Amino acid sequence: WLKLSFRQRSAAPHQKRSQGVARSAAMADPCAEYKSMNSFWDIPGMKPGVITGDLAWNLLKYCKAKGFALPAFNCTGSSTCNAVLEAAAKIGMPAYIQFSEGGSAFFAGKALDNKNKQASILGAVAGAHYVRAVAPAYGIPVLVHSDHCAKKLLPWFDGMLEADKVHFEQTGEPLFSSHMLDLSEEPHEENVSICAEYLKKMAPMKLILEMEIGITGGVEDGVDNSGVSKDKLYSTPEDTELVWNTLSPISEKFTIAAAFGNVHGVYAPGNVELKPVILHNTQKYIKE
Repeated sequence: WLKLSFRQRSAAPHQKRSQGVARSAAMADPCAEYKSMNSFWDIPGMKPGVITGDLAWNLLKYCKAKGFALPAFNCTGSSTCNAVLEAAAKIGMPAYIQFSEGGSAFFAGKALDNKNKQASILGAVAGAHYVRAVAPAYGIPVLVHSDHCAKKLLPWFDGMLEADKVHFEQTGEPLFSSHMLDLSEEPHEENVSICAEYLKKMAPMKLILEMEIGITGGVEDGVDNSGVSKDKLYSTPEDTELVWNTLSPISEKFTIAAAFGNVHGVYAPGNVELKPVILHNTQKYIKE
C-alpha cells in the first residue's frame, strides 16, 4: 500500500517573520539563497540517508525555491520502504517515507494487541530505525515522517515523540524528521492550541510539525470524512492567521496542510473540485 502525497506546504512564509518586524531586502525571500544552486547536493551538509532538523528544513526551502514538491509515500513494511528508496535512487531525488497509524500497526504485525496504540508505536519506531539503517546505501536523502494523527490517536504520537527524545539524547537528532497532527475535525482554536503544545515539545529537537486546517474528504486509515460539508474542504487565508500567530513564536519549523478540496480514497467522478490556488493565496496572505 503506497499513498502518494506532496509536501509543498507554506514553509517559506513561516520564516519571513521569524526574524522580527524589521526585515532587510535579503530576508524578504528566505529561499533566495537556494535559487542559484544547481542541485540539492549543494545544500551545506546534505548527505544520503535520513535527514532532520535544519538540514531537512533547508531541503524544503530548496524545493520551494526551485518550484517542485517532494513525494511522500505511506509504507507498511520493509518491502514498501525498499520500493520507495529504489525508485528515489533511480531518479536521483529525495523522498519522504511516512507511516500512518494503521500502517505502523501493520509494520509491527497484526497479531499484536493495539488497544493503547502500542503496536502502532512499535511499528512506526521500527520503521524509522529500518529506514535509518538502509537509506544511506541508496545514496539519496530521505525524510521520515508520520502521517495524519487525529485526536483519538494522540497516544501514538506521544509514543513516537518519546522515541525521538531517546534518539536525540543518544545521537543529537530525533529519530523522525517530522510528524503530522491532523486535528482538523476539532474546533479551529482547539486544533491550534494542541498543536502549539506539541510544537513546544518538538522544537528543542528541531522536529518539523505538519498541521492541518480544513478537512480532507473521503476515507483513510479508519477516519471517515466522506459526509462532511463541502465548505469544510476548503481553507481560507484567514484560517492560517491564528496558526501563524500562535506557532511562529515557538519555532519556524512548521508547515500548514491547508485543505483545497483534496479527498482520500475513492470518490465519484465530478464530486471533487480541487482549488490549489488556495495554497498560493494563504502564503500570500501571511507574507503581507
